[in-house]
Amino acid sequence: MSLTDKTAIVTGAGVGIGAAAALALAEAGAKVAVVDIDAAAAEAMAAKIVEAGGTAVAITANCGDVTQIQAMVDKTVAAFGRLDIILNNAGVTRRADIMDLTEADWDRIHRVNAKGVFFCLKTAAARMISQGGGGRIINVASIAGRGYAGTSNAAYAASKGAVISLTYTAAQQLARHDINVNAVCPGVTNTALSQANLTVRAEQEGISVEEMTKRRAAMIPIGRPNDPEDIAAMVVFLASPASRNITGQAYNVDGGIVTS
Repeated sequence: MSLTDKTAIVTGAGVGIGAAAALALAEAGAKVAVVDIDAAAAEAMAAKIVEAGGTAVAITANCGDVTQIQAMVDKTVAAFGRLDIILNNAGVTRRADIMDLTEADWDRIHRVNAKGVFFCLKTAAARMISQGGGGRIINVASIAGRGYAGTSNAAYAASKGAVISLTYTAAQQLARHDINVNAVCPGVTNTALSQANLTVRAEQEGISVEEMTKRRAAMIPIGRPNDPEDIAAMVVFLASPASRNITGQAYNVDGGIVTS
C-alpha cells in the first residue's frame, strides 16, 4: 500500500486521530500537509514526521473558514506541487443533552463538521480535477451519524450524519474524475476529546472516571476502545492503490458497536 510520490492533506492533524493518520500516511511514503487550527500542534507533528524520515509541512487553518480552506490547498500545492489525498478529520463537539444545546453550539459544530468537510472536499476535488483527475477523499464521520446512543450530543450526531450522506453523493458525482470518496466512522477512540467527554459524563452520572471508563469498555463487543492508530490504518488503506475500486462507502471502526 505504498503512497510514494503522493501528497496528502490531513486536517485536525495536530492531535488524536489526525496526528496518527498523518504519521501513518507519511510512513507509507506520502508527503503530508499537517493542518491544524493550533499552529504549535501542527508544527510539532510535522517535525515528528520529519524526524522519523518523512516529508511534511505544517499549515495553520480553521476548517470552518472557506477562505482558509482554499489557502490550505494552495499552500500544500506550493510546497509539494500537487494534491492526491485529503483526510477531512477536523471536528468539534461538546458533551450536552439535547435540551441544553444552543444555537451557538449548532452553528459551531456544523460550521466545522459539516460545512468545513464539504468545502475541504470541494476545494481538494477542484485541484485534483485540474491535475487531470484521480485522487482520494476520505472523510472522518462517526458511528454517531449512524444513531449511536452514546454520542456526545444531537448536533454532533447530525453533523456526522451529514458527512456520511455527503460521502455517498460526492462519490457518485466525482467518480467520472477517478476520484474515490469514502468515510471512516470511528467508534469510541482514545483521544483527548473523547476523554473530556467521558469525564463530563462521569460527573453527570456521579461516578468516578475509572468506573465510567470500565462501563464504556464493557459496552464494546470486542472489549476495548480504538486507539487512533486503528483509524489511521483504515485511512492508509483507503488512500492506497489497494482501494482503487472502493468508493461511496462508510466504514465503521468501532469494535462491533454498530453493525450496519
